[in-house]
Amino acid sequence: MDTATGETAVPDPNSGEPSPSAAVTGSSSSSQAQLQAPPSRYESQKRRDWNTFLQYLKNHKPPLTLARCSGAHVIEFLKYLDQFGKTKVHISGCPYFGHPNPPAPCACPLKQAWGSLDALIGRLRAAYEENGGRPESNPFGARAVRIYLREVREGQAKARGIPYEKKKRKRPAATVASSAAVSQGIDVGDGSSSGGGGGGGGDRTGSSGGGDTNVAAAATAAPPTKTTAV
Repeated sequence: MDTATGETAVPDPNSGEPSPSAAVTGSSSSSQAQLQAPPSRYESQKRRDWNTFLQYLKNHKPPLTLARCSGAHVIEFLKYLDQFGKTKVHISGCPYFGHPNPPAPCACPLKQAWGSLDALIGRLRAAYEENGGRPESNPFGARAVRIYLREVREGQAKARGIPYEKKKRKRPAATVASSAAVSQGIDVGDGSSSGGGGGGGGDRTGSSGGGDTNVAAAATAAPPTKTTAV
């Protein structure tokens, strides 16, 4: 058809080229699929933890702002979470102190497992910077917080009789085979990618028996009113 007449040319269906409307529809569908993709489990947990911490600051007496939050306040928050813990931590006078498998129940308190607190601090540290905080002023990365977590780890290890040793990440079989083949002068190509190394190879011993940190429940309870300087 002559386009000089002002009429829009219709694409030939046998030409193999998609029509403009089909291209626009496909692009729109792709964009919507990306926007509707659900966040990962880690991102969802990080968002919940961040909102809980902000609520904790709001409920604090006197109320605290994020700009005034320090490592001492973060430690106070971690201690506050112990009331929602699920891990039995024996006191020094308990007959089961240092016993990994107590034969009977005791009256020792339940606390947050060290592994759960360590993971929580990692998520909050990342969330702080993602929400505009500067790395050099990040209270979750303060030296006092690191010292506190180390003390919790060592104390729980003695009380529970469970050593917290980092687990060595196992090398995927494909990687081991590739290394052996290379040492023998065999070309194995690049098709032996391990695809992530097993994921989550960090120390998870501390969370045994501790479960989640239950920080969601912390948002509704009244936080302490006094902060001890660290």
